[in-house]
Amino acid sequence: MEVEKVSSVEQEKQTNLAYPNTPVKGKKKFSLLNLSPYIFIAPYFLLFIVFMLYPLIYSFVLSFGNWRAGVTTFVGLENYRMLLTDPMFWKSLGTTGIILVVQVPVMLILATVIATVINSESLKFKGLIRLGFFLPALIDLVTYALVFSLLFNETYGMINQGLKAVGLDGIPWFSDGTWAKILIIIAVTWRWTGYNSIIILSGLQSVPKDLYESASIDGANRITSFFKITVPMLKPVLLFCAILSTIGTLQLFAEPFVLTGGGPRDETMTVIHYLYSKAFGSFDFGLASAGAYVVTTIIAILSYFQIRLSKGGEI
Repeated sequence: MEVEKVSSVEQEKQTNLAYPNTPVKGKKKFSLLNLSPYIFIAPYFLLFIVFMLYPLIYSFVLSFGNWRAGVTTFVGLENYRMLLTDPMFWKSLGTTGIILVVQVPVMLILATVIATVINSESLKFKGLIRLGFFLPALIDLVTYALVFSLLFNETYGMINQGLKAVGLDGIPWFSDGTWAKILIIIAVTWRWTGYNSIIILSGLQSVPKDLYESASIDGANRITSFFKITVPMLKPVLLFCAILSTIGTLQLFAEPFVLTGGGPRDETMTVIHYLYSKAFGSFDFGLASAGAYVVTTIIAILSYFQIRLSKGGEI
């Protein structure tokens, strides 16, 4: 028995020498090596807590309070009542809705057509063309908005100068509310159509070519194949683009802020522009926080109905 005991101890020592990192049975070994995974992921969670979670919680609390000189006073649902009874809030929400209803379908239709053309096997320089369509999404928001304000200037802009050169009257892009909305729609569509077309192109490349070959054998032309094969197969991708575009349009701020300043007569003030003016113009952070959660609720409801109406993107 004594010999067996000694041999087992010697065997354990040899095992520890051969595999020094093997934990000893019955003992918990703590080391930096064990903590290293948590150390590597800690920066992400710290940044998330400081810049995402804390602002979300604080703005939610602030939506039930009145912020003055750094002191928050609890007012209950008063901010929500003031927001929902403010005509300017509903006007800005209506303006955002008009832009959404017109811009998103037009952009998705154009993006689908562009993606289909790029996906053609006979097209050359596909990489360069894809880059050209994607480049607008890489341009800074303020930069491209300033360029559009110069191009569409009512007096000296290239667009109106071109119209006058062919004998047409210049368009009041900034002094007429309807044309100002159209200008914003043009600007947003120009920037995001190429971005969505690249996403749709990735969906097109996953469509089996056998379907098109079978359709051509049955006598279907390209237009019929597009509506009977391409569009149904792209339904999940189109749903994804529609939800992202809806969220982006409801958060629209830079274009109307830089291009039109919300004018003329607040005709192009979007709901985020309205909340910005309340927060940093009137320093009513409580009402602005309440408005942010109202907009978030609207986005969630619209996304839910988009998913339900499209049956979750199923073909």
